[in-house]
This record gives sequence, structure tokens and C-alpha cells, in this order.
Amino acid sequence: MILEMKVPSPGESIKEVEIATWLVKDGDYVEKDQAIAEVDSDKATLELPAEMSGVITLKAEEGDTVAVGAVVCLIDTDAAKPAGSAAVPAAEAPKAEAPKAEVKAEAPKAAPVQAPAATSYAAGTPSPAARKILDEKNIAPASVSGTGKGGRITKDDAVNAVPSMGTPTGGSRGTERTKLSMLRRKVAERLVSAKNETAMLTTFNEVNMTPINQIRNEYKDAFKAKHGGLGLGFMSFFTKAVTRALQLYPDVNSMMDGDYKIAYDFADISIAVSGPKGLMVPVVRNAELLTFRGIEAEIKRLALRARDGQITVDDMTGGTFTITNGGVFGSMLSTPIINPPQSGILGMHNIIERPIAVNGKVEIHPMMYVALSYDHRIIDGRESVGFLVAVKEALENPVELLMNGDAKRALEL
Repeated sequence: MILEMKVPSPGESIKEVEIATWLVKDGDYVEKDQAIAEVDSDKATLELPAEMSGVITLKAEEGDTVAVGAVVCLIDTDAAKPAGSAAVPAAEAPKAEAPKAEVKAEAPKAAPVQAPAATSYAAGTPSPAARKILDEKNIAPASVSGTGKGGRITKDDAVNAVPSMGTPTGGSRGTERTKLSMLRRKVAERLVSAKNETAMLTTFNEVNMTPINQIRNEYKDAFKAKHGGLGLGFMSFFTKAVTRALQLYPDVNSMMDGDYKIAYDFADISIAVSGPKGLMVPVVRNAELLTFRGIEAEIKRLALRARDGQITVDDMTGGTFTITNGGVFGSMLSTPIINPPQSGILGMHNIIERPIAVNGKVEIHPMMYVALSYDHRIIDGRESVGFLVAVKEALENPVELLMNGDAKRALEL
């Protein structure tokens, strides 16, 4: 029986996919549920498993865009599975080689010695007329090959010499043209759309990370031991601070829909992570209800799925606000682009020890710049600045504002 394998629907809004990579070759025998291809949608990269065992015939090329439901390969389920040993020569042990005719060893011949090129004190030395011309052209004599007697640079050599203008030679100048994946093209399209279709502004502030560092230094080992190796990172503090600020400034937790504003009474926080196929933004659902442990566990789960290429469309669908951490790559300051149709995105950056004024004295503290990009069509300056100040206040006073005054209990220690 010939089975037609069709592209399954990765999600409700996805109408077509792109064949990113075939994991098998035409004519291969495949097993049921074996991954035979990777397909890109505009949201994620998914594996296509074989529906039955048999010999496969490919009906699409890598890079082809195919509609959901289209036939991409055929599987001959009646084809016999090739024996495992059939493809391997029977005698794998090294065969006894036929005796070779004895060759009389000859004494190695001395390699011919090339006569050294004739050299002279005049080699590379320009004549007076040639020197004048080279000086006018600003050409170093060492860069000109002389054709005169003994290698002297003649007037004709100088006249014909062309200045290099400092252009390097001998290096590689190759180019490569590679088609962007469907996911990357969709990300590019959405970023351009966000810039063109929103009134995006960015406001900045800075956060003294000393209080959070103190909590992490004091409790991270106990947190890790208590929660099965789960680390206590910065993202749980930032996510907690963001969900609190969203409750104080609900306009930031809303989005435009034509002439209407859609407001949410929950916080689904999109966390930007770097995956093998590019930037992905999985969603931590109802982050406002999660504990520090719950946030860290969910972020770790989603990040591992993104890294291993197992992220799904459902994992990235929705989200009411986004957090992106450019600091892990060393970014000091940036203006993050809104993740449409959301209205706001918080950018984290690297932590640098800087001198700041504390109670009239200069002290060195670990500082982080934070940036909030927002859609000014729906969020006013008062709300945007107030939101970012609320995030800063919570991060600089986490025990009182994020942990109800009891760090150990908040960390479930």
C-alpha cells in the first residue's frame, strides 16, 4: 500500500510551512514515528514523524513552501525492510593482501637544487627619475618590481606602477547566499510591522542590584538543594516585579484591536530566549500566580524546549507582556522592539559595578540599566514611567514588595 503523508496543521492560524531539512533520503526505509523532516512555520520549527514503516519517496525539496494538508512524501508500506547485514560486506575482517612484487629499493634521489636568483645591490632601488615619479604617486619602492639590470626600478616601472590605495590583497572575498527560514522571515516581518504600525517610545531607568544579589548569595544554595537543582536566577525577581507593576498600571497590560482596547486581568509573560532557529518567545502563563520556584521551573522548562527544538506553537501563542534579557550577551543598553500585538516590553541589560551617590556618599554598587518600550497609542507617559519606576522599586526592595517581608517563606525554604 502506498501511504500519502500530508503536512499536519501545526496551529489554527498556520496555512503553510516550509521544508527546512529532510532527515532521510529518497528511497530510504523508515520506521513508524521516525522523524523524517523538520518543517518551519512562521512560529516554530517542528519535526514530521513517519506515519508508517516503509520505503519513502520524497515529493518536495528542501526550501519548498507547501500548504497544510499537501502531500510531501509517499511511503510504500509493503516494501520489505532490508536486512541489517545485507548492506555490509560479508567479510568485514581485513582480507589477506596478495603478496606484492618485491620492489628493489632505490636510494633516494637528491632533489634538484634550484640555483638562487641573481641578486644585486641595485635590486629594488629606483633610478633618480623613477624615484621622483614614485614620490609623486606616493608609492613605496618596495611595492614595485624592477625590470632593470640587477632588479633596478626603471622610469618605465615607476610610470606603470599603480598605487594600491591601502587595499589588502590575498584575503578571502567569498560570499554566500542563504535563504532565511520561514521563522526568521516572519520575525523580520513582525519587527518591521511593530516599528511601522505602533507609536513606539522607550523610557529608561537604572536598578541597584545589591539587594537581589544579597538574597541570591544567601539563599541560592538552599534553594537549589530544596528544589532539585533548580537555580535561583534574576528572571524570577524580574517577572515578579513586572506582574506587580502590571497590576498597578493595567494599561501596560493591554493591547490595541482596531478602535478598541483589550485589557487583561492576568499576566501571561513572554520570555525572549535564543534558540537554534533564532529568537523565540515562549509564554509563562498566569505568572502573577506563580511562586519564585514556579517561575524558575517554567522558564527552565521552556528554555530547554527552545534549545532542543521542541518548542510548539502553543508554547508561544498569546502573552500580554514581554521580558527580554540582552544582558546575558553583554548588552549595556538597548531599545527593545515591542512584540506585537502587545503594548510593552521590558529590556534587561548587563550588571556593571558603578559609583553612585548613597546618602550623600559615593559608593560602588552593581547597577543595571532597564528599558521599557511601549506603544504610545495606548500607554501614556505617566503610565510608562510609573510602571518602570514600580519595577525599579520592587527590585531594590524585594523582601518587602515581592516576598511579603519573609524571603525564606517566599522561596519555600
